[in-house]
Amino acid sequence: MPLVIVTGLPSSGKSTRAEQIKHCLENRGKTVNIVSEENCIQLAGFEKNDMFRDSQKEKMVRSNMKSEALRLLNKNDVVVIDGSNYIKGYRYEIFCASKASRTTQCTVYCAITKDQAWAFNETDNKNRKAYEKDVFDALCLRYEEPQHNNRWDSPLFTWFPEEELDEENLFNALYTTKSLVPNLSTQNPPLSSTNFLFEMDKITQEIIDQVLSARKLGLVGSVKVKTANSSKQMLEVDVPADMNAAQLNRIRRQFLNYMKLHTTPGSTIDKIPSMFVQFLNSNCDR
Repeated sequence: MPLVIVTGLPSSGKSTRAEQIKHCLENRGKTVNIVSEENCIQLAGFEKNDMFRDSQKEKMVRSNMKSEALRLLNKNDVVVIDGSNYIKGYRYEIFCASKASRTTQCTVYCAITKDQAWAFNETDNKNRKAYEKDVFDALCLRYEEPQHNNRWDSPLFTWFPEEELDEENLFNALYTTKSLVPNLSTQNPPLSSTNFLFEMDKITQEIIDQVLSARKLGLVGSVKVKTANSSKQMLEVDVPADMNAAQLNRIRRQFLNYMKLHTTPGSTIDKIPSMFVQFLNSNCDR
């Protein structure tokens, strides 16, 4: 289930590091899946340099890599994303996916100077076509280096080509630290039945209508309301007398949006009247 993002400049040794990581973890009894940018480019039918010159093609490959990584995530296996991963927003998307999957994650930054990377690019042309100069320069210019203080890049391992893989710390980062905990921004909203949403909309509108009717009759102060779904006890709505229909309905929409995110399929409708009245009383400016 742990996920490793490998990132770096073009020809910085990312694929070599990914293979080292795979070998290291497999020696410890783990199953490792590598999602390779190179393979995704080939499967899409693109040529590498042309792909990086075309933002739409590049976006497609990034999307395919992310989808493949999420497909491979499970409780036991390690997923290594081997690619440039040069956009910090993209790394953040992967981070959010890790949180939603409740897994651990780390970033491996293949540090290298631009000149050294270009030298590797010119000499290492046996198994793949090298980057052309304009593409290489553009990727270096666009590269957003990972930072250890960014939560989506942390824990961050920075290794130069001549450095050995820190196997122990890498393993501990993946298997001895706590898994990322999902929050509201990375969780799917709970589903509610269509009938539940319809009834909730109907009840809240009924309460707003009773308040507006009382105001039209010249009543000020608290308004006692009753719905078919509420208990025998009247509910007391305490909102300013000068609040108009638009303001009350704005608060009603806020309540409906909140409930869509926080209700579960087992939620009951009988608590909605009192909850909405409490929400109204708490969110009206006096």
